[in-house]
Amino acid sequence: MPELPEVETVCRGLAKSITGKTLARLELRRKGLRFPFPKGIAQQTEGRRITAIRRRAKYILIDLAGGDTLIAHLGMSGRMVIADAGETYTPEKHDHVIFHLKDGGRVVFNDARRFGVLDIAPTAEIEQTRHFAHLGPEPLDAAFSAAYLQSALAPRKTAIKIAIMDQELVVGVGNIYAAEALFESRIDPARPAQSLRGAEVRKLWAAIRKVLEKAIAAGGSSIRDYVQSDGELGYFQHQWADYDKEGQKCRGCTCPLQKTGGIKRITQGGRSTFYCPSRQK
Repeated sequence: MPELPEVETVCRGLAKSITGKTLARLELRRKGLRFPFPKGIAQQTEGRRITAIRRRAKYILIDLAGGDTLIAHLGMSGRMVIADAGETYTPEKHDHVIFHLKDGGRVVFNDARRFGVLDIAPTAEIEQTRHFAHLGPEPLDAAFSAAYLQSALAPRKTAIKIAIMDQELVVGVGNIYAAEALFESRIDPARPAQSLRGAEVRKLWAAIRKVLEKAIAAGGSSIRDYVQSDGELGYFQHQWADYDKEGQKCRGCTCPLQKTGGIKRITQGGRSTFYCPSRQK
């Protein structure tokens, strides 16, 4: 599933290319994805100018002149790719939504597994919709401070990796980036969240921000379907310290691999967790 860095990268690519352009027509090539498309969404958006594109959690928000916002989620396998005016384009099987622009360009929403979302709501009421009302702060915003994280973790007995993946605590820290942040901060992913003390929480807070910022700078991680809005792959998978490296030495390791067995993999919440027992306590 595309996580925060991937969605942020797509948003930045879309913002650079189509902000200020007019949406001539919204072509819906099926009745819905994870949910049915809102009735009349094509008519509501026709002829409206795109004023801004931004991200909230793992959602792409496309603000339209007149005070409405298109809400898109890439689901498990979705991608949004820009096709410039004059570029030859033949719709593929899983191209379910096509944003036709007045200048002849288009944005194609392809979603093979159909777990994506496309919705619309008044811009001023976005945070009260079913998509966002339950969400915690953004991990790169000022509201997500070390003090906030300490307070949020204090009552939680669940494993720390599960806790920081809870979207009500903080949004966008998915499986890959939770594992990487815990490696960076040298914290065992299975430790109870409430067992972390002040210095450890501060290290984890800094690590979450550092890992996400580095991933965004690298264009996200491409491991299956994800591509950037221009069709290019992300590159952060080449910088992973421990994710998907079971049995290998961790970054900077001097331990004898035959003795330690390298990076371990466990299952938490139905997802694979990778960690170094020697480094992470």
